[in-house]
Amino acid sequence: MSLADYQNTIMNDLAVANQEGGGLLDAVDARTNLAGSNKMEILLFSLGTQEHFGINVFKVREVTNAMKVTRTPNMPEGVAGIVSLRGHIIPVLDLANYMKLENATQHERTTMMVTEYSRHTLGFLVQGVNRIIRVDWDKVHAPENAMAGGGNLITAITELPNGDLVSIVDVEQVLANAFGEDVVGAVTKIERGHEMCVFFVDDSSVARKTISELLDKMGVKHLRANNGREAWERLQGLADSAANAGIPLHDQIQVILADAEMPEMDGYVLTQHIKADHRFDGIPVVMHSSLSSQANRTMGNRVGVDHYVAKFDAAMLSDTLRPLLT
Repeated sequence: MSLADYQNTIMNDLAVANQEGGGLLDAVDARTNLAGSNKMEILLFSLGTQEHFGINVFKVREVTNAMKVTRTPNMPEGVAGIVSLRGHIIPVLDLANYMKLENATQHERTTMMVTEYSRHTLGFLVQGVNRIIRVDWDKVHAPENAMAGGGNLITAITELPNGDLVSIVDVEQVLANAFGEDVVGAVTKIERGHEMCVFFVDDSSVARKTISELLDKMGVKHLRANNGREAWERLQGLADSAANAGIPLHDQIQVILADAEMPEMDGYVLTQHIKADHRFDGIPVVMHSSLSSQANRTMGNRVGVDHYVAKFDAAMLSDTLRPLLT
């Protein structure tokens, strides 16, 4: 069952408030200045364990008191039910239960984070929210081992000034696990697509798999990286090789497709590096992100992103890439 079956619409322009009713994320315009700084802001929250958890603030539309959850027939496994919020129906997950955190206290989940990403709205029941912290992306690392109980739902780890670790929840993986991965439908092949190449980077295994499937169906070659720093190192190597061979890099790579939020180096800083290096002239950068708000598009524009596509709409991504590859 798809997430869309649980939603009448995506909520637009909701006021974001913290538990005291203040403006938790009311400085969105100021946050667009993070573009190019290789920094992110994380909302810290508790799941009733000793561990700290976090989520990118741009994925949070609202924080509100938990409300009664109604179970409905044929719900996907792990979905607690649905709630009506200002007349809109959204599915809700009890995040501690969904992540199978055996050491989580069974106190009532008093807080609900309303998240928006990949064109979907989803509620997370949590023990409570704490505060927003700003961290450098180069201090955010992929977990060496799957967190006990959290499995593949932790995308990265960062450290607080006091040495405590924060596990950043992979909300895209949560969405895929609960409602199924996005399916790439029929896609028309590009004429002479085998001569074209897309370099893409995404830290989500779900996204990498889906992008690869789409490009394969388009008949386009592709290279990939798992985070921004790895992407930049590989791109520099490709640029050096092309320069030594005396051929334009554009003859080898026609498009660079980048996620926005990634460990080590985010997509905005990666784009800055690309745009500052003349060897990449003529190669458009397409940002492909679950962060689809206007604020994020503005951040992309500030660093020179050529096209912005929200995750994951196979038809839209295909339509965006096609004219760049023909």
